[in-house]
Amino acid sequence: MLLFAILLQPALAFEPFTVQDIQVVGLQRISLGTTFNYLPIKVGEPLDNEKASAVIKALYKTGFFEDIQLSRKGDVLVIHVEERPSIAKIEVFGNEELGTDDLNNALKTIGLTEGRIFNRSLLDQIEQELHQQYFSLGKYGVKIETTLKHLERNRVAITIDIDEGDAAKIKQINIIGSHKFDEMTLLDKFELSTPTMWSGISGSGKYSKQELLGDLEKLRSYYLDRGYLHFSIDSTQVSITPDKRDVYITINVTEGEQYTVSDVKLSGKMVVPAAELRKLIEVHPGDVFSRRAVAETANKLSERLGIDGYAFANVNSVPDIDEEKRTIALNFFIDPGHRVYVRRINITGNTKTRDNVVRREIRQMEGGWLSSPLVERSKVRLQKLGFFNAVNVETPAVPGTRDQVDLNFDVEEGSTGNFTAGLGYGDTQGLLFNMSVTLNNFLGTGKRISTEINNSKVNTVYRVSYTDPYYTKEGISRGFSLHSQSTDASQANLAAFSTDTYGASVTFGFPISEYNRASWGMSFENTNLKINSLTAPVSYSDWVTENGSNFDTISTTLSWSHDTRNRAVFPDRGYYSLLSTDVALPGGDLEYYKLSIRQKYYIPLAKGTSLFLGADLGYGAAYGDTTKLPFYKNYYAGGGRSVRGYQGNSLGPRDPVSDRAIGGTSKIVTHLELFFPSPFAETERSFRLSAFVDAGNVFDSESDISFDALRSSYGVSAIWLTPVGALTFNWGWAINAEPTDKTEIFQFSIGAPF
Repeated sequence: MLLFAILLQPALAFEPFTVQDIQVVGLQRISLGTTFNYLPIKVGEPLDNEKASAVIKALYKTGFFEDIQLSRKGDVLVIHVEERPSIAKIEVFGNEELGTDDLNNALKTIGLTEGRIFNRSLLDQIEQELHQQYFSLGKYGVKIETTLKHLERNRVAITIDIDEGDAAKIKQINIIGSHKFDEMTLLDKFELSTPTMWSGISGSGKYSKQELLGDLEKLRSYYLDRGYLHFSIDSTQVSITPDKRDVYITINVTEGEQYTVSDVKLSGKMVVPAAELRKLIEVHPGDVFSRRAVAETANKLSERLGIDGYAFANVNSVPDIDEEKRTIALNFFIDPGHRVYVRRINITGNTKTRDNVVRREIRQMEGGWLSSPLVERSKVRLQKLGFFNAVNVETPAVPGTRDQVDLNFDVEEGSTGNFTAGLGYGDTQGLLFNMSVTLNNFLGTGKRISTEINNSKVNTVYRVSYTDPYYTKEGISRGFSLHSQSTDASQANLAAFSTDTYGASVTFGFPISEYNRASWGMSFENTNLKINSLTAPVSYSDWVTENGSNFDTISTTLSWSHDTRNRAVFPDRGYYSLLSTDVALPGGDLEYYKLSIRQKYYIPLAKGTSLFLGADLGYGAAYGDTTKLPFYKNYYAGGGRSVRGYQGNSLGPRDPVSDRAIGGTSKIVTHLELFFPSPFAETERSFRLSAFVDAGNVFDSESDISFDALRSSYGVSAIWLTPVGALTFNWGWAINAEPTDKTEIFQFSIGAPF
């Protein structure tokens, strides 16, 4: 249209004239003033054919108009315009692989959004882009149809209908030119694969351009980490069958020769003793060259420099290649830059949490040099508070300086107070009613207040607690608790007895170091014990005959913990260890002690995947005038929180008459678990999948303890964090169950710990 209008200008055949006035005809939404701003001519200026062409070009360039014509009425220039319609509505249907929000953002980026001027060329552009996006996902049969509906007041409604079709299946992947390694070994590193019997569930076997690019980089890294310095991917062909259902992938490579390391040295400015830095080097003379080892060495050297304030240090590995000998001499050149100091620490986003509550967790000091480990540790401590959904850290340079930065912590407040009232279910306790009010960050002070009522067939619990994590500014915590509890053990797969208890406790916590903490507490508890002498085990009756059925107990608890986990909810790296002892002191009616050890070890693997190793050990015994550990203090195992695949509390010694578990004085439970990334990115922090192997049992005496007696199981687990609590789903299968063991494949609970 623009070219057509320009070509017509010589045919206007008006003589050049001086414009005395300008009129614009056809404007609807575009204001007259806006139009005049784009005109390259003003009243009083001469107009000729060349100037007329410039007027039309300028107005077309705005994108506002579909058609533009010029005419003359005396000395008045008349501009006739036809405005392009505005976009009243855009609707997209049929998109599953591409999210609606992502599509709307893409449309908005190129100017296709409600209220904007409609440009047909932009719609054609987005159609082409959508085709490319779906092609990259292997959906070569995608069909995209756009429909325009003209509305009143010169508006249009746009409808984009997408028929995604099925993703093309990978029929074959070939690597041509690989002689040093077996092709299957290389293909095992790929995300892409040919379909398997599980593809309908896992979604494997589908072609994706992004995954292919990632796999090519994995292939390149595999060779470079094994010394093949000149490895190259020469070409990649992706062939599609005529019906667009199958894909054949061919990768042509040149492997080259393997290189070894001949020498490793450090150079540059040594602001840290060279001997200390050399200990961090992971590549040594005689080793096969590895790009990964070189990169990790450079990172470790940079991190070490960051500890001393050289936060922006550069460590470059400079290779000296001897092609004849096929060796590489590596020189790690260190440029520490300037030592950087923190001018100011700024905190934003804490709309509910008080500033001092955040600052007391920050280990980096204002005025001190910037230490990367201290900054990272500060971030982890804030994450572990459980107050924030996200914690972001930035270190912008202070304008006009070379050695100062500000340290900015931006937090996103999460829900720290909740009221819960509802029904739940546990594989051991059955249906339960609970009501609780928990304020983990009371009035933004970081103090925790909780009231709880739980009622199930096993327990009825009333509890009130208060904890101040910073009772003193040094980080000593103090907590109080009052509780009343009634327990009917017969409803939990245990031998028949019931207890009614009430008590109170006070606990202090002491920071020993950054990762270590000790606690000490005192408690008083009254217990009223009831058994049925006709159905209770003989050992229970004998114990009650000897010790009575109502007790006042004064206990002290001492514990030590070591915690390097990266966050409170769903950690994926770090170590947690807890050693504790609970001693019923002389002066009370009973004298006994219980020792517990809990270990949790999280090892990050690939992105979103981590390995968990756990152990829960316990031992209890009586002393003084009490001859045996009270049976209601026994340990139990089995169930969703212990050895999955077995009924709750069912493992260990059993009453020969009722065949119910009676527990034991010692416990061994271990876990091996592999956590997988969530299949849905938006649920990454609220949903976790895992495959597990559990083993454990309880024993009644030291002589009974035997690893051969441990019961084991395997299975899969899913935990979903919801407003009503953590929903835990376990599918477990016993490995070495005895005929008398009680197994249970599916176990479900609400409120299980994560």
